Amino acid sequence: MSIKTENKLEVKESNWVYRKGKITATRMMTNTEKWFEIELSDGELGHEPGQFVQVEIFGVGEAPISICSSPTKKGRFELTVRNTGKVTEQIHRLSQGSDIYIRGPFGRPFPVKQMFGSDILFVAGGLGIAPLRSLINYVMDNRRDFGKVDILLGCKNPKEMLFSEDIEKWSKRMDINFACTVDRGDPDWKGNVGLITTLIPGVTLNTEQTYAVVVGPPVMYKFVIAELLKKNLSEKRIVLSLERHMKCGMGKCGHCQIDSPKNYYCCKDGPIFMYDEVKDSKKL
Repeated sequence: MSIKTENKLEVKESNWVYRKGKITATRMMTNTEKWFEIELSDGELGHEPGQFVQVEIFGVGEAPISICSSPTKKGRFELTVRNTGKVTEQIHRLSQGSDIYIRGPFGRPFPVKQMFGSDILFVAGGLGIAPLRSLINYVMDNRRDFGKVDILLGCKNPKEMLFSEDIEKWSKRMDINFACTVDRGDPDWKGNVGLITTLIPGVTLNTEQTYAVVVGPPVMYKFVIAELLKKNLSEKRIVLSLERHMKCGMGKCGHCQIDSPKNYYCCKDGPIFMYDEVKDSKKL
């Protein structure tokens, strides 16, 4: 059953209901990021790559968290939570065996079907690897459905690198091209040092059949997009995941409105957008 709201958005009643889950595993990935594996008591989460959930801590509040696992992983899903405030601090205190309460999934996912048969360039910066990982692993699990795959990953320093086990697997695969860089190295770092934009010129693109999927901190987008446009990639083939302060997850509260001509709500019209849809936003 669904409810017609005043702004004509159709909202399912189930979107207001919290689903109980159990945390089956946790791991601190950095000083500020913690990984959780969750099993819901009523079945599959039913998400698509790029979507997010609202995680509730009763008496404290809720926070939107991107799903970092592919829907090809059955029975359980994964979240990576950065400790940035009172809600996420309380989420970090949860451990294996703890109950957790979820609303969702919400949001517009990556255009997976649209990208079937195409080459894909993944560009991830910092925590942006978390939501992008859901799509990367989906592509890895359905590798024959896609063309050439390039993965470019960047972060501030080696200690902030997330998903080291995945990175090791991706770097060893013969059917993808993987490159990684850090803004500042340390004595043990043997890889590339420099901004992630320094990796893009080295990628060969067939602009007629390539989608570039870019996820990272807002400051990164301007420079990465500029490099992609230099390669003559169409604005309609650049896919972005935008971060905004989402609260309700259903376009009701207005917290995540984007200052574009169409006044998108990030939680329901996004968080995934094609660049040509939001290129006029002042905050992009």
